[in-house]
Amino acid sequence: MDDISQEITSLVGREVYSNNGVFVGEVEDLRLNVDDEAVTGLALSNLNSELFADEARSGQGIIVPYRWVRSVGDIILINDVVERVREPDEEEDELLA
Repeated sequence: MDDISQEITSLVGREVYSNNGVFVGEVEDLRLNVDDEAVTGLALSNLNSELFADEARSGQGIIVPYRWVRSVGDIILINDVVERVREPDEEEDELLA
């Protein structure tokens, strides 16, 4: 069990990027399912302000589902789904501009 806890805590502080190379944020904490002894999400802070303007401005973080994680190494790679998380009105405004 000691090895597992060391592996889990080593995720904190790692940078998270989409699989397209876009910086998303930094792991601040983990969401755990204690009964299943599994990580279910990554709580991110220091967010990319282009992806999460409101959250970054207010100092809030986000939780990325762990199922989005594709690779864990020196950095964590997640699906590019997070790049598409935008308000529909923002996309329409960009297209009209």
